[in-house]
Amino acid sequence: MKMVKSLILGSAAGLIAMSGAQAADLPVKAKAVEYVRICSLYGAGFFYIPGTDTCIKLGGYLRVDTTFNGATYGAPAWNGDLGQGNRYRDYFVSRSRMALTVDTRTATEYGVVRTFGQGDFQFDNFNNGSRNPTIPFNSTQLSGAGGGYVAVEMVFIQFAGFTFGKSASAYATPWNGYPGNNNSFLMGGPDYVTGVNNIQYQAQFGNGVSASIGLDEPNVFGRTSLLNLGVPGGSGFATAGANAYGGIWVPDIVGNIRVDQAWGLFQIAGRTHYLNASYNVLGAGGVPTNLSELSGHPESKWGGSVTAALQIKNLPTGAGDDFKIDATYAKGATKSVVSTSGGSPSFVMFGDTSLAGGYQSIGFGQTADGVYLPGFTDGIKLVDAWGIRGAFNHNWDPFWSTSLWGSYGQVRYGGNALDITSAKGAWCAVYTTGKLVSADYSCNPDFNFAQIGLTTRWTPVKNLTFSAEVGAFFLDQKMQGSAILTPSAPKPTAIYEFRDQSTVFLNVRAQRNF
Repeated sequence: MKMVKSLILGSAAGLIAMSGAQAADLPVKAKAVEYVRICSLYGAGFFYIPGTDTCIKLGGYLRVDTTFNGATYGAPAWNGDLGQGNRYRDYFVSRSRMALTVDTRTATEYGVVRTFGQGDFQFDNFNNGSRNPTIPFNSTQLSGAGGGYVAVEMVFIQFAGFTFGKSASAYATPWNGYPGNNNSFLMGGPDYVTGVNNIQYQAQFGNGVSASIGLDEPNVFGRTSLLNLGVPGGSGFATAGANAYGGIWVPDIVGNIRVDQAWGLFQIAGRTHYLNASYNVLGAGGVPTNLSELSGHPESKWGGSVTAALQIKNLPTGAGDDFKIDATYAKGATKSVVSTSGGSPSFVMFGDTSLAGGYQSIGFGQTADGVYLPGFTDGIKLVDAWGIRGAFNHNWDPFWSTSLWGSYGQVRYGGNALDITSAKGAWCAVYTTGKLVSADYSCNPDFNFAQIGLTTRWTPVKNLTFSAEVGAFFLDQKMQGSAILTPSAPKPTAIYEFRDQSTVFLNVRAQRNF
């Protein structure tokens, strides 16, 4: 044992001596520590990336919100199982999100080079308020225990007035779809809050006057539906035809002129949109068949929209109060009016009825950019739409604030129900065929919508806000009478009265910005 101990001690002493000899050969001067330097060129929060002349800012927020009688993030119960009010609907849904932003800026001889990106790490019910087993979703990867997903919002490069990547369109209002609301479903104007792939250029003329022009990829934020009304079996209980958009051929051309002053701002923006259909002959659901190419297609058409936006600041009602409003007209570009932070919804809502023998009432509105009926309509017929939305935002004191917001809009299929060569006539001919309707039945796919709501926020400490929002949605549909319909299960085949519908929701939220 003594011999083993002597060997171990001797070996350790030898290793220490060798390491000391090697250390004597190293430079004795330690490398200077490079400390992080604050970058004050671009505002608070920026610092230099060590070893570079690039400034970076890390930020974001953590948000938890729950919606009662609606889908995630304040979506009204305006379609699906929520619109039916059946036992598969969720009475409440919640979402937890952490958004991370990375903002870098570098001064060059051509101006500032900027990159920006935002990723949202979130977990929610993801089946959007429904437990219906016929609605597919991946519960294991998305809303199962330990699941979740990452959503990408803005990702762009800015240089010399140009923007390349996923950013808010040059057609967007400065507040997108959020003049004062929390929810992502205030319609009546364009909403590009999560960004669209685009290329745009902005010119500054001084005194707060600027102009922008850009090219937007239209697939996500530019299209609703282009309906082929000749699709076999396309006539449903609340729809006619099927979406028959072809591939993307032309980007949306967008632009704005803006005046930004101390009193507020004014902006007018325009957008062009190209409608190109796939084929005249399609299978059920708009799926192509072996006869599709031989059948030809309607002539493509241009549509477009225009939006005017106004903000008035420094209102006499209180410090920081303001009023925002925008108005939009669209022809063949309904997405500019029936717009959310995601897709453009169609509406199917059920309610009570006083009709003798009736099961329930139904109200619906099918959202489309245009329609065509091969052999009857002379090509694509464009759908008209217009909308207005706004909010009054009031600060009670440094801790409490309230926003009163609302919107109104209309969607119009041109022509009349008896003219099959018009958009309205073609739609009604397809929808009514094969249905048992009442004597007082009349067909009209036009619809109006209205929204109103109130949001109150409490900020007890800086960058921490608790808020509650209540909102109502009203669907003014134009169908009259009743019909025997077969809605989506679990609704029965029965007599349904056509009637206007409405719904309310409540959303509560806690958010910490950093």
